[in-house]
Amino acid sequence: MVALLIKSRRTILPKRLMLPGPDPDQLGMILDAAASAPDHGQLLPWRFVLIPQSARARLGDVFGAALIERDAAATPEQVAQAREKAHRSPLLMLAVVDGERGDPEIDLHERIVSAGCAVQNMLLMATALGYGSALTSGKALKSPVLRALFGLSPGEHALCFISMGTVRSRKGERLRPVREDYLSILSSRTNGMAGSN
Repeated sequence: MVALLIKSRRTILPKRLMLPGPDPDQLGMILDAAASAPDHGQLLPWRFVLIPQSARARLGDVFGAALIERDAAATPEQVAQAREKAHRSPLLMLAVVDGERGDPEIDLHERIVSAGCAVQNMLLMATALGYGSALTSGKALKSPVLRALFGLSPGEHALCFISMGTVRSRKGERLRPVREDYLSILSSRTNGMAGSN
């Protein structure tokens, strides 16, 4: 059952999601799943910001402003398209990782791994509840206007947006890598790694 659930998870882009999204009880289950992520030193080096429909216009304005920051020659159509991205997903959250919270000996890469595990747990719970989901990123995540909107501290990083909702349509199944593509075996000899095949 668990193996089938994990293998069934697919990225469904926000433009392929529609209402309804998770209800409050389901959202609670999704968020609770994040708490099972590994967390060295119990830093809780990540957090999530829920972006309700009432705040989507503010986010859209920030997406538009971030585009203009990067490209002063952006056309009105391009700016409108950037703004529209804030409205696509029924449920939208921002994942934030903190590089400075708690023990400074636990470096940023380990904190990002913990955040990634928390996000994957949430995606799997959404899949188990029958919803599609996706992670999206982009240059706007590093924009000062976006950082200001979400009140990020100097040590915090906007990692990605998480979208969830009912699946409107799916693309064809993508080819998954096989384990030989990503597994190697450490050799017992002194000359390094052995291949997996």
